[in-house]
Amino acid sequence: MIAQESSAAAPSSPFPAVAGVVVLAAGQGTRMRSATPKVLHTLGGRSLLGHVLAAAEPLSAGATVVVVGAGRALVEEHLAQVAPAALPVVQEQQRGSGHAAAVALEAVPDLEGPVLILNGDAPLLRAATVAALVGAHHAAGSTLTVLTAEVDDPTGLGRIVRGADGAVRAIVEERDATPEQRENREINAGVYVGDAAALRRALARIGTDNDQGELYLTDVVGLLVGDGAPVGGFVAQDPDDVLGCNDRRELAARRRTLNDRVLDELMRSGVTVVDPQTTWVDVTVTVAADAVLEPGTQLQGATSVAAGAVVGPDTTLLDTEVEERATVVRSHVLGAVVGPEASVGPFSYLRPGTRLARGAKVGAFVETKNAEVGEGSKVPHLSYVGDATIGRGANIGAATVFVNYDGVAKHHTTVGDHVRIGSDTMLVAPVTVGDGAYTAAGSVITSDVPPGAMAVARAHQRNVGGWVRRRRPGTPAAEAAEAAQRRADAAGTDPSEVSGADTEK
Repeated sequence: MIAQESSAAAPSSPFPAVAGVVVLAAGQGTRMRSATPKVLHTLGGRSLLGHVLAAAEPLSAGATVVVVGAGRALVEEHLAQVAPAALPVVQEQQRGSGHAAAVALEAVPDLEGPVLILNGDAPLLRAATVAALVGAHHAAGSTLTVLTAEVDDPTGLGRIVRGADGAVRAIVEERDATPEQRENREINAGVYVGDAAALRRALARIGTDNDQGELYLTDVVGLLVGDGAPVGGFVAQDPDDVLGCNDRRELAARRRTLNDRVLDELMRSGVTVVDPQTTWVDVTVTVAADAVLEPGTQLQGATSVAAGAVVGPDTTLLDTEVEERATVVRSHVLGAVVGPEASVGPFSYLRPGTRLARGAKVGAFVETKNAEVGEGSKVPHLSYVGDATIGRGANIGAATVFVNYDGVAKHHTTVGDHVRIGSDTMLVAPVTVGDGAYTAAGSVITSDVPPGAMAVARAHQRNVGGWVRRRRPGTPAAEAAEAAQRRADAAGTDPSEVSGADTEK
């Protein structure tokens, strides 16, 4: 058994404070083979860097310094969005982790007290693990405390060497380790908390006597031990917390682990996840107890799902609110609100600005955009509703189009309460259909319809008799028409007589 400081050594507060946080995010990430800087690759609703910053955020650091280098403009732009208070510091030359840490501390020369140093590519690191590390550091009174992990296969990783008292004596890279040290499964996680002044002094003394000719942050441990300073090690409860991400395969593996964690937490809280293997939920999503996530569901961004709601199967929600007992089936929904007991799908596309009131329905093959659908109103199928307000209890017939764009600007359509829009109606905006009004099927509505009126906007039907026989002779249609005429002659009827239409002989 490896001697170690346990999480029980941490103080009762879950989030002890630190004076500063340093995130090392300047690396090239060449193994990603990507034009995107490594730390900006995403999983679970955040970038790699975003996950690391989120893990450190509860510590309420006085200063957060992010060392940037490769792709610095993109990284700085991202920081301005997700952590505007963070200070980006440029590492002009990539001279190793020790050099990056020194550059960061030089940028905040007045910083005193405990400083947490993190790598920017560890997306599974949790706030609780970081807090426990800092708590153990405070409790032990160490100058430096290293986060470690016990792993099944430590091949290629730096090993932690401890003394008889459990204190960390060194970090030994595998190529320099003895056979006995290589048997050690406790590895360096690359996360440290230490006194800022002591770190500055030690970083100024590290050298480049190594294969890469770089300044290694791990060398600080040996220097502090040589000075007689107490160096501790805190073992992460879950070794997955310390996993980095160097290529696309590892990115996919970290994404799966993170998603498994999210789903496990949801299921423990009372959410039904029918098939965890095909369900993906971002860390930024909230799902209430008694909600049901069917197979093939993807919940992204700031999405929230309320109690009793059913989402899926095969549904993607982005920045969408699904309220109590609503259902969304086989649909794609972006920036919308699905109200209580409302229903969506299958095969619907709700775009930003869509709001469904209680009990509203958007059915199969319907697209909506910037549309409010009132309580109990229905858009059952095969329709487009854009830039519109629909009142209570209305029904929008199949194949209705809200014609909102004139080629230059978008215009609004208002449909009142308890309106009945006939199938295949074109509502040419701007237009208003008053409460209780009807439109006839196939109408093109270009003027306002008064309350309670029936709007009929279509040409009178005209039948041209014998057209098929004259213009399409010998076709199956002509043969069918001739057979019908023979049957009519035998019965003494005239099939050309159609009520309500003019027929030309």
